[in-house]
Amino acid sequence: MMNTKILTLSATAIAAAFALAGCSTGPSAPSATSSSPASSATSMPGMGQGPGMMSSSAPAAATEHNEADTMFAQGMIPHHEQAVEMSEMMLQKKGIPVSVTDLATRIKAAQAPEIETMTGWLKTWNESATMGAGHTMDGMMGEGDMKQLEAAEGTEAARLFLTEMVAHHQGAVMMAQTEMSKGKNADAIKLSKDIVTAQKAEIKEMQDLLATL
Repeated sequence: MMNTKILTLSATAIAAAFALAGCSTGPSAPSATSSSPASSATSMPGMGQGPGMMSSSAPAAATEHNEADTMFAQGMIPHHEQAVEMSEMMLQKKGIPVSVTDLATRIKAAQAPEIETMTGWLKTWNESATMGAGHTMDGMMGEGDMKQLEAAEGTEAARLFLTEMVAHHQGAVMMAQTEMSKGKNADAIKLSKDIVTAQKAEIKEMQDLLATL
């Protein structure tokens, strides 16, 4: 009787040992915290709609441009620079009507930052900052015109400034309209639209001021 009980207990112990051995040496069950192939794939940069894809497309959008965009920036930079120079001349003179100096201040404040913006585009696009030979910029004042404005004083200077700036703005509007119809870069097209809107309004303002001088 005693021997039977011992054999029974021994068999039970052996079975339990084999069960434990099977658990420790067999393939481990997937952990609840381990990453599945699907979860790993979605975390890879540049896949699906994740941040990787957005970051890779952003630089492409910034550099996307065509010849019209390049010519717009190359031409509008010196065009704006001359407008800023003309405005600075007026702000240094005495006896200029406040309405005219106020306009000159606004032109300088608006166009100086746009020069920096367009210069940055050309650098990003890996394009030259200067326009090639054979291209013209509508509405630019000649050297003689600039010297005449610099020498003028008082009401004469104000009238000359307004007359020349109307023609200057009309040229800028034409250049901007060309960009609107032929350009590709979204930022450049937006700026061209802003220039058309702002400078058409200023042309009307200057024509009204001229009628009062």
